[in-house]
Amino acid sequence: MSSPIRLHPISAVANFLKQLKELLVPFIIFVVFGSRGGNGEIVQLVLSLGVIIAVFIIGVLTWWRFTYRLEEGELRIEYGVLIRKKRYIPLERIQSLDLSEGLLQRPFGLVKMKVETAGSSGGGEAEAVLTAISKKDAAIIQQAFSAAKNNPSGVEATLQSREVIYKISPGELLLLASTSGGAGVVISAVFAFVFQFEEIIPYEKVFAGLEGFMANGIIFVSLLVFIVFLIAWLIALVGSMLKYANFTLVKSEKELIVTRGMLEKRQMTIPLNRIQAIQIRENLLRQPFGLATVYIESAGGSIEDNESARLMILPIVKKTRIAGLLKPHLSHYELQPGFFKAPKRALNRYLWRGFLWVLPFVAAPLLFFRPWGYLSLVLLLLSLGWSYFKYRDAGWDISSQQLALRYRGIVRTTVFMKRNRIQSLTISEGYFQKKRGLATIEAVAMSGVGGTGGTVPDLDRKEVYAIYKWYSYSVLNSNHSLQRKKRP
Repeated sequence: MSSPIRLHPISAVANFLKQLKELLVPFIIFVVFGSRGGNGEIVQLVLSLGVIIAVFIIGVLTWWRFTYRLEEGELRIEYGVLIRKKRYIPLERIQSLDLSEGLLQRPFGLVKMKVETAGSSGGGEAEAVLTAISKKDAAIIQQAFSAAKNNPSGVEATLQSREVIYKISPGELLLLASTSGGAGVVISAVFAFVFQFEEIIPYEKVFAGLEGFMANGIIFVSLLVFIVFLIAWLIALVGSMLKYANFTLVKSEKELIVTRGMLEKRQMTIPLNRIQAIQIRENLLRQPFGLATVYIESAGGSIEDNESARLMILPIVKKTRIAGLLKPHLSHYELQPGFFKAPKRALNRYLWRGFLWVLPFVAAPLLFFRPWGYLSLVLLLLSLGWSYFKYRDAGWDISSQQLALRYRGIVRTTVFMKRNRIQSLTISEGYFQKKRGLATIEAVAMSGVGGTGGTVPDLDRKEVYAIYKWYSYSVLNSNHSLQRKKRP
């Protein structure tokens, strides 16, 4: 591959569609608010067709001017319509090669390859994207990448040493899709799209007309709301099932490889030595059933494709199975620690934070919307209950060279970080915390465009300083300074 190679011509179509997508909103505004009547409509039509043709020509020229090749241990890319640009990427600096087969690539037996490097983690895009290349060329690049990572045997030896860690079953796929919480995302997206046209659609008149109907048709309105949520849930269900179909986690000698997708097949690779942290996340729907999702945090990724930094490796699994599945392959991590919990004297602070946060939303209805405003007291009870769960879930643990933190936002998150991967560790204590002998711990490891880790407030002050000492100086042998017994 020392001679320059062009992408498959379907790349020109992909470039055209990408540019057209970026111009979609301005184009809709131009069509909706353009000239009315007379010759204005003809001018509008000509301009619209001219823009589409210009975008297509640019897409073709972008494809024609784009070449790539492997030479002297580098992936060399040349591109640019008016100004010729050259990008040389040393293979040893590449962190991962992500492959996908979209609707455009699959009929031609092609793949899309994203090249991630440490330098690309801070930008908006991957270091390089080969939109449409043959599977043979993709295999050659993978082989060269593998050889550059001190694996001279290349892809063939890698294939022989691959071991399937996890493959999603049809039942797990259905359970994953049905508990993903994607219905809210679908509804939010629909509302956001519809309200883009508030200057065209007379919402005030529509709502005024519906107000009288809703007063006399509560049952029908309730049924309509239920149907809307059901349709949104079904859309989210189908979308998740298509996205995560055939999900497989494979380990090679030095990498973890995830493949998934039905309409768009994706393959994502994370070198083991690039793992920054492991996260276990339990949402509200899955936690009561002992189910969780496991992510690996990597130093790669970009703003537009953060999935390269936070890679899901176990989409839905019994929490009790996680250590058994991953321990043989990630032996440096202890995934079943016993956690030190927040002390009982911290409970009041958790409850007060929850109370103060929700107070404005409770006080306003009580003052101005009686008697219905009394229903806002339910929100207060929910907030206090939520604060108690945040207190109950807060915890930490040190195991050998690893720090584990557990905390709750909406989702309960447990993060495991090796000491040499922790980028910063911060302790803080306010005036009222000092009076109660409490402090807050925050640990951050590098991941993607920012960091990953967690903050656990109101832990025992002595324990927080013990964590700081462990991080700064030496491992606490047998945890001698920790007198309180771990609780599960």
